[in-house]
Amino acid sequence: MRSSLFLPLLLLLCSKLLGSPAAKKPTAALFIFGDTTVSVGNNNYIVTLKGSRANRPPYGQNGSFGQPTGRFSDGRIIVDFIEEYAKLPPVPPYLQASSQYIHGVNFASGGAGVLPETHQGLVIGLQTQLKQFDKVKSSLSSELGDSEANELISNAVYCINIGTNDYLSYLGNPKTQEAFAPEEYVGLVIGNISEAIQELYEKGARKFGILSLPPLGCLPSLRAANPKADGTCLEEASSLALAHNSAVSAVLISFQYLLEGFKYAYSSGFYAWLYDLVHDPTRFGFKDGTTACCGSGPYRGEYSCGGKTDEGDEYEVCETIEDFVWWDSFHGTEKMAKKIADSLWDGSPPWMEPYNLKSLFFDQEKTRVEDLADEEEEEDAAAAAMEAFPGFNPKLKKA
Repeated sequence: MRSSLFLPLLLLLCSKLLGSPAAKKPTAALFIFGDTTVSVGNNNYIVTLKGSRANRPPYGQNGSFGQPTGRFSDGRIIVDFIEEYAKLPPVPPYLQASSQYIHGVNFASGGAGVLPETHQGLVIGLQTQLKQFDKVKSSLSSELGDSEANELISNAVYCINIGTNDYLSYLGNPKTQEAFAPEEYVGLVIGNISEAIQELYEKGARKFGILSLPPLGCLPSLRAANPKADGTCLEEASSLALAHNSAVSAVLISFQYLLEGFKYAYSSGFYAWLYDLVHDPTRFGFKDGTTACCGSGPYRGEYSCGGKTDEGDEYEVCETIEDFVWWDSFHGTEKMAKKIADSLWDGSPPWMEPYNLKSLFFDQEKTRVEDLADEEEEEDAAAAAMEAFPGFNPKLKKA
């Protein structure tokens, strides 16, 4: 009799001590804001131009998802790999019906910009994405209760990749160029990004993964548009990206100093890495770093992949996607996305600093990939950022 009671009691005790798999706390949620580089299909659900969607062949043709999903790629994009490495299920687009938010949400929209004027009326801009986040936060509070929802928000990682479309719009609009010198326009973009990050912080966000911009002039579309017609990158575009990246870095250092608990992973080395890759693709396992796999015209730089108008456009698709850095005239292949994601996940300086994404997700102590700048250096950086961007003036207490 005693032995018959002992076994159930032992099993009960073990279950209490060990816990069940279902009771294990999930990994940090992932909230994604940005443009086509990280979008998984929100534009499928809005009224927009055909060219602002990627929900038709040959997009998604490598079979990773069985059909086109709205990702501007032959298959997976950067955030798909990050979700896999973070042991998260696929994070759904915000506008997808019956989306569950406990593991995060993807708010990104193809063609979106930092500034409201960028592709206004055709995309979900950054300000609207932030309003959508407010609704998600309220929904989580209703579902989980305020305390648990706030904990989820605080532990989550916030991935932001945006800015490319603002600078492409600037380069294509002579009136905007007359109104703003390049450095003024960069300041305008940076001021709005700074406000967005601070807004998320005030709502509970603490861990940010910020992607820097690539050498924009080396995109097949801009290479084809270069007036020099010699196949080189368009210097004016790449210069804007460099200025943007430097300014974002200064702002992030400032936030680290000024905002209590603020942590970030920034892809400082991405620009230089991609510049080297497109100029010497064989060193990185590619054969072509200048021409898109899908498109038309010189370098297949005309944005015609999949037919961008209702009349349809003629376009070509390469035979061996794995040879190409670029999928279409603006976006990389799945192969390139994985290489970028790998470095974002566990890269070290100069690629990622001061943290990488892995350390943000698993909240490992003392896993910074570079030493903290001393307090005096951080204070100087904060002052410099506020002097350069008058709109950037956090009022929260110093860490």
